[in-house]
Amino acid sequence: MSIVLKSATIFSQAQLVSRALSSSSVLSSKQWRVERGLSRNRNAEGILTDTPDFTYLDGRPTPLLQKQKKRIIKQREMAAKIVEMCSELDFAKERYQNMEAEKEQERQSILANRLKPKGTALNEKK
Repeated sequence: MSIVLKSATIFSQAQLVSRALSSSSVLSSKQWRVERGLSRNRNAEGILTDTPDFTYLDGRPTPLLQKQKKRIIKQREMAAKIVEMCSELDFAKERYQNMEAEKEQERQSILANRLKPKGTALNEKK
């Protein structure tokens, strides 16, 4: 009976140790991939995900896979969003420049409409 208890305690201690060290290798492999310029997820891109599963012998193009379609749609949406944001940024820059020009023009009109010296003071200035 004591042999069974001893083996049960050794088994439970081994489980605790293996669970505590399980995530370190995953984190280091992600860091290794990032350091070498690869994607964090090895299944996100590559020959297995980017190429079709089969080809026609007569040379016809193969249909896109579902994940390829989703990726293309996602990239198009991102590109459209980038173009929209760039146009908004250009509009904001142009609006700011117009507002600054209007402020400067208003300042110049105020300076131009100041009271001007008259009479002898005008003759003394010349």
